[in-house]
Amino acid sequence: MKHLTFLLLCAAFMGLAFTNPASNAPVVYKVDISASSVKWTAAKVTGKHFGKVPIKMGSLELNKNKLVGASFEVNMAALTVEDGGGNERLRGHLTADDFFATEKHPSASFKATKVTPKDKVGNYTVVGDMTIKNITKSITFDANVVMAAGKATGKATIKLDRTDYDIKFRSGKFFPDLGDKLIYDEFELEVNLVAGK
Repeated sequence: MKHLTFLLLCAAFMGLAFTNPASNAPVVYKVDISASSVKWTAAKVTGKHFGKVPIKMGSLELNKNKLVGASFEVNMAALTVEDGGGNERLRGHLTADDFFATEKHPSASFKATKVTPKDKVGNYTVVGDMTIKNITKSITFDANVVMAAGKATGKATIKLDRTDYDIKFRSGKFFPDLGDKLIYDEFELEVNLVAGK
């Protein structure tokens, strides 16, 4: 009986020894900044503007091809305006203290805190912390992440309220009777991340 017990203990030990906990660990895919993009769009009473914000770094974390984490950081000081005339003047205004104050806050970032699958085709609800001008707010948005040819591609449209980040210039919440000088508080980020091991 003692011999049998010893053999069973040895078998259990060997089973634990050959179990690899790392096999259940998320796989981190590094964002390819040259293949990825963040496009911004903002609107006012008389029209809209759009451009891009260069990505500095980022990652998508997957476990068995399912998204479990995500993060990215962008270079606010290098944002572009791409909708037409007066671009450099507008870019200067957006990087100044009235808006993103990029000399003091050259980067903005996002880090997921909770990822919930919505279906089996790569759609998720993502909750996370968006930090702009050193102000962090929890946000929620839908995202799609799929695997193909060894790469993870994530897409999301994120809507933000600029006043949450102390950007009040020509906001109707703080300055009444602006008329056609009003700039809407909500702006949009179209995020497209391509990541590989």
